[in-house]
Amino acid sequence: MATVTIRYWAAAKEAAGVGEEICEANSLAELMTKITRNRETLATVVKRSSFLVDGDPVGRRAHEEVLLGDGVTVEVLPPFAGG
Repeated sequence: MATVTIRYWAAAKEAAGVGEEICEANSLAELMTKITRNRETLATVVKRSSFLVDGDPVGRRAHEEVLLGDGVTVEVLPPFAGG
């Protein structure tokens, strides 16, 4: 099981109630399941978010296929409003 740092930005940070936390997971899908358990607001934000794993965009890859190594950082990026 890999130890992963999760960084939340904008609405994800607000929904999580923290800017960063540590979790154990082997894939992005497993990580998303763990961090959203009993956190409905965060689950809603995560569904609309994009992700970076050690700075690399996940894009449209299936989250089950995105394997996480020990010590990686996953950033949760909700859609940003701008003008």
